[in-house]
Amino acid sequence: MTKLKIYEYPDHVLREETRTITEFDDGLKKLVEDMAETMWDAPGVGLAAPQVGKSLKVIVVDFSRQSGKEEDCMPLINPEIIEFEGSQVDEEGCLSVPELFANVTRAQKVTVRYQDLEGKVLELSTEDRFAVVLQHEIDHINGILFLDHLSRLKRNLYKKKVKKRVRVEQHD
Repeated sequence: MTKLKIYEYPDHVLREETRTITEFDDGLKKLVEDMAETMWDAPGVGLAAPQVGKSLKVIVVDFSRQSGKEEDCMPLINPEIIEFEGSQVDEEGCLSVPELFANVTRAQKVTVRYQDLEGKVLELSTEDRFAVVLQHEIDHINGILFLDHLSRLKRNLYKKKVKKRVRVEQHD
């Protein structure tokens, strides 16, 4: 397994259109393994392929709370939310949007249709925190960052901070 680079806002790969997976091969399995290692190392609770520079519809999520196993990773290939219900506000952060945590409103319950590593179509219904994680990661494969869910003021303050950081890094 290889730890991958995590791309950060404002890198363009985070906004690119992602491709649907049609080949369920060893290359896909290797990507999922590398993404899982990267997620655990970060540490994070989810990771989408665009965050590691791949414009593909692939996410991995920490499934250990649901399974009761340590470091249990669930890959979801070509995931899409097909049902959602209710509303909840939860604090979110993102490996690609460092140093920002904010409350975001999401659906409380979601049903996600996805494929496993063999290409089998499955559905998963979940709620509360795990539903938030799935919505956050699925947003990534649609070019949406949690930053996009914030007020204009919070978004602009963060963008200003990033621009300043980039200018400082360019002068070093």
